[in-house]
Amino acid sequence: MRCYRGQGVDLLQYVLRRLGMMFVIVFGASFLAYNLQAYSSNPLSAFTESTEQNKSFLIAKMIRDLQLDVPPPLRYFSWLRGIVGGLWGDFDMGLSRNNIPVIELLAQAIPVTIKLVITATFLAIILGISVGMITAIRQYSRFDYVMTFISFLLFSLPIFWVAVLLKEFMAIQFNDFLADPNIPPATIITIALILGFIMASFVGGSKAQFLTVAAGGAAFSAAALTFMSGSNWFLEPALGIFGVSFLALCNAAIVIQLISGLDSKKGRIAGFGTAVSIAALYYPLQTLMSANASLVNVLAIFAVTISVGLTIGYFVSDIDRRVYSRISFFTAFISTFPIIIDRFMQEFPGYMNSDAVNRRPVPTLGQNNDMLTPEQLENFWVAGLDTAVHLVLPTIALTLISFAGYVRFSRGSLLEVLNMDYIRTARAKGLTERTVIVRHGMRNAMLPLTTILVNDFAGLLGGAIITEGVFAWKGMGQLFNDALRGYDMNLFMGVFVLSATLTVLANFVADLLYGVVDPRIRIRK
Repeated sequence: MRCYRGQGVDLLQYVLRRLGMMFVIVFGASFLAYNLQAYSSNPLSAFTESTEQNKSFLIAKMIRDLQLDVPPPLRYFSWLRGIVGGLWGDFDMGLSRNNIPVIELLAQAIPVTIKLVITATFLAIILGISVGMITAIRQYSRFDYVMTFISFLLFSLPIFWVAVLLKEFMAIQFNDFLADPNIPPATIITIALILGFIMASFVGGSKAQFLTVAAGGAAFSAAALTFMSGSNWFLEPALGIFGVSFLALCNAAIVIQLISGLDSKKGRIAGFGTAVSIAALYYPLQTLMSANASLVNVLAIFAVTISVGLTIGYFVSDIDRRVYSRISFFTAFISTFPIIIDRFMQEFPGYMNSDAVNRRPVPTLGQNNDMLTPEQLENFWVAGLDTAVHLVLPTIALTLISFAGYVRFSRGSLLEVLNMDYIRTARAKGLTERTVIVRHGMRNAMLPLTTILVNDFAGLLGGAIITEGVFAWKGMGQLFNDALRGYDMNLFMGVFVLSATLTVLANFVADLLYGVVDPRIRIRK
């Protein structure tokens, strides 16, 4: 945020005041949660119908171990003493009922949950906001009606039902399909027609234009599906130089249209020039993607492509270099992903035919394949492919549900902004519709979405209890569920306090981001 005279002091006072409020909120919420859980559960109920001869001893032992003879409010402060001990370096969240430190259990579950939820969250945010804003721009169009129907449908579906359908059709039946991956002509025609009408709904226009685009999209889709079916592509998938080049050019067209418009000659040179350069780098970059590669190699690939893109954008023109550099940067960044994905695809045939997979590559349960050999796990691309196939179903399930919410929120937010007076003024000045929407509308529409976005990221560590349960992932959601079922108060409070702390921090960050998104917002005493 921009700083004026005296605003630094105001900001410091504001931060200290908010930190104090956050401490009170977390303290109060944890106190209530502890007592509600303690009073609503009875761990001794397990002994109600017990016929054990040492039943009395077992009851006495549980009372002693769980301190059930101490009132819950006092037990809470006994637990809190370990948390406060962190102020002098003696932080302790206690032991679980299995005598495992709670901190150790959280450390094991947090990476699992982040790996599961963060991909779905990013996809839902990017796709949801993009589609929502397109529907707002093209209000009451065919595309708007279709996406409104789809978003309401997805929003109303229970996550466990979506997960079960995905397991049936995208795992079990798809694995059966791979035994003989030939698509019947009738299926090709049906899928091609559906995809053609979806493509046409994005373009819009008159009825004649709509039907023309639908026919062209259907023909292209039918040709692609026929090629994939006849060339054994499903068993040996690859993008190759042609697929990477095609996707790079498509990405360049989208980026150019968003930043400068396709009518800008220098914008086209920056975007399409970068796309061609990325395609030319396809084979040289293969040297960085050997079997013993690592994340450093992947970062090096992005560094090379982005550097080439920025160089092209810089030398396109002496004027508005920032605009053309942005076009080249985003084109290079997005177009590098197909190269990485293509490298993972190269390992698919060997992965699928391995004894650990047994030609059924899409799993329905678990977060990794314990049957992979040490040699396979040492191969960066095979290990990454294994992680990806285990992620695909739960990621799609979480993305579909969150996507619907982002579509509705972003559509409503942009529609509200487009009706503002300053938007009418921008149009009256003669600015192009693309400039009005991209530079003035979308930025202001992000303000009400800021809180939702930040809080969603804060909720990542809360886990996805239902999804983790359906797909047998041992993350924070299942940890929280185990704590509730097993009357494990230390584990329950560990998960709760972590989630509560992140939530209040997210609201604080959202308040600070308001000043970044909208410079009119300033800190007040």
